[in-house]
Amino acid sequence: MSETTLPANATAAASVRSGTVVAESATARGRRARIALRTLQVVLALFYAVASALPKLIAHPSASEGFAEMGWGDAGMYTIGVLELAGAVALLIPLLQSVSAMALSALMVGAFVVQVSVFDGENAATPLILIVPLALIAWARRDQNARLLGLVRRRA
Repeated sequence: MSETTLPANATAAASVRSGTVVAESATARGRRARIALRTLQVVLALFYAVASALPKLIAHPSASEGFAEMGWGDAGMYTIGVLELAGAVALLIPLLQSVSAMALSALMVGAFVVQVSVFDGENAATPLILIVPLALIAWARRDQNARLLGLVRRRA
């Protein structure tokens, strides 16, 4: 077993259990959290690309009928499909993860309003449910916003 150097205070000494330092387990916990967050991002990206954007981009009859009922037609359907696909791809790009999650959340707010006003709330819970993990991603990856802003300012 390797030896670990600890600060010489009572709190640090109390944090040693069975040769493991709590700080090391916090790192493992942080690693598990990062893996879980990344997995969530991949699952959401797949959902938005395959289950949400694809039917709109291939003009599936269910999507066409819904957009026709809203009065948005094919142009609106393709526009929303492209926005969802772009958001899905951006969820996988480290520098764009937080911005993408915020943009997709805004899109889900719009979807909620449409579901309530046009479709009498038929599937209104779905956008609200999707906002929760998107908000978590936006918050957890918020440090990327400063990096992105710095990059944009350097280019301007």
